[in-house]
Amino acid sequence: MRWYARPENDAHRLRVAPRLASWNKSDDPDQVRLRAYLDDTAALLAESRVDGEWALRLDVGMSEGRDLLGTSDLDNFAYPLAYHLRDPGLVSVWCTKQHSDRSFVRIDAAREVSAPSAEVLVARTTVSASTAAYKEQIRVAVVGATELPSGPVRLELAFVVGPRRNWVNLWKQTIDALDPILGRTNADRDWHPRDGRIIELGMHVTVDPAAGNEIVVGIAASPASTPLAATAATGIAMPERKVVFRGHGMCLGKYELRDGTATAWDVSFPHWPTAMQMSTEQAKAMRDALVAVLGDEHAQ
Repeated sequence: MRWYARPENDAHRLRVAPRLASWNKSDDPDQVRLRAYLDDTAALLAESRVDGEWALRLDVGMSEGRDLLGTSDLDNFAYPLAYHLRDPGLVSVWCTKQHSDRSFVRIDAAREVSAPSAEVLVARTTVSASTAAYKEQIRVAVVGATELPSGPVRLELAFVVGPRRNWVNLWKQTIDALDPILGRTNADRDWHPRDGRIIELGMHVTVDPAAGNEIVVGIAASPASTPLAATAATGIAMPERKVVFRGHGMCLGKYELRDGTATAWDVSFPHWPTAMQMSTEQAKAMRDALVAVLGDEHAQ
């Protein structure tokens, strides 16, 4: 069973807002908007793809008026993007949510780390994930666990599967069985946990040719820092945009965390409808060239 670090490299600001998974007909407006978001995000990430094992991270910004802990389950944000981008190298997917008017995405080489400090519960099952029996066998592993106190939650799941399993199809069914940990939205309804309060979700996979039909799931859940507080400890605070060069109608901007870490860069001109995202190397090269030609009095 393997666990992977959350990517912390340069992020791309999404040009199209993230969409929840949709199972409506292909011509339904929700499906049309979902495909537009997926296609645009895939194009945004095209130059970030890496060889070998890789990790995906999606940071979802939600408006201040939306209930952060009661709606918009993170697995429903992570699933369509991961499914759209997946290849055999995808071994880790992270998703967070917070109040912000911006959303970000990034890809990085997977970096294996030790198991989370929270207690890891282990579930084993051999049945189809589309059956109630799968959820029942997952619940057996957590039924004796103490329900987490009210408030935001951090959840990591580590799957061990055979090569024929599509692990992204296991996410929702597994989380649906975690009501002993997350609590229930309704005491009389099975498989409806309070999973909207998960604000940080990490999911990992190990493919074991000897696993056959068996699925092993490591489950680590713990309280998360409140999403409206300073979140430097959890690393999910949204970056601030700072202007690093302005002159001759052009503006070069850097998105920066509170510790000074750059997460994204962009360049804009007054006649452009939106800013163009850039890598760190591109932005630094452009800034150096502009200072050399125009002088450093335009540097901020």
